[in-house]
Amino acid sequence: MDERTRLRLDVSYDGTDFSGWAAQPGRRTVAGVLTETLDLVLGAGTATGLTVAGRTDAGVHATGQVCHLDLPTEVWRQHDGRLLRRLARLLPPDVRVRAMTEVPPDFDARFSATFRRYEYRVTDAPWGAEPLRRTDTLAWPKPLDLAALNAAAAGLVGEHDFAAYCRRKENATTLREVTRLDWRREPDGILVATVQADAFCQNMVRSLVGAMLVAGDGRRPVEWPSGLLSRRERASEVTVAPAHGLALVEVGYPADPADYARRADLTRRLRVPVAEG
Repeated sequence: MDERTRLRLDVSYDGTDFSGWAAQPGRRTVAGVLTETLDLVLGAGTATGLTVAGRTDAGVHATGQVCHLDLPTEVWRQHDGRLLRRLARLLPPDVRVRAMTEVPPDFDARFSATFRRYEYRVTDAPWGAEPLRRTDTLAWPKPLDLAALNAAAAGLVGEHDFAAYCRRKENATTLREVTRLDWRREPDGILVATVQADAFCQNMVRSLVGAMLVAGDGRRPVEWPSGLLSRRERASEVTVAPAHGLALVEVGYPADPADYARRADLTRRLRVPVAEG
């Protein structure tokens, strides 16, 4: 068998015109576009095993997505130093591979990850979102109170069963540990939620944001979002926030590459991560 080299790819994309990350027949997806471009540059089927840290939903953006793939070592040696620029010329402008790094064979973009961090952008300006930011910022129709948003967020931090906020999948746990959840108001008035956890179940981030927003505008008490954690089924009264305000901004990994395999084994034992966002 030919020797193969594993590569880590750091990827950014504007999710507006993508049907999410995962390849789907007849739909434009990030994985599909990346695979087609790699096949064009290297030859069909040369790059194998494309695996992503977090399978973002349709319309969700990324500035810090991570994936891995395997190349024949001989091919990598031939293209090392030139492949990034070749991809930049051929990829559409709404997806960029910002770095390609050789990693140990036990690096797994999905299972070796220690955390995923998302940001969600909202404006409560009476005129709505600025035209140049309309595809990554939600326009909220009511004034939002920063203190109320952070009070609502505080009750959601920690390890909980987030069944009320997840689209349940068979044989997948909804137990998650949220290590950071807070809001800030930028100098231009934009409100940004930062959400970090070991992993997320499907629709969890946008469901959390949707619950906090109605607490932030006064329609629900600030205790309401955390009160839903006692549920063991999806809370139908929670509105999932629109996809376009959400971006995956960072994926964390062990500092020591020797810990990649250990982390991956631990993650597999604890849960099977499902689609995020």
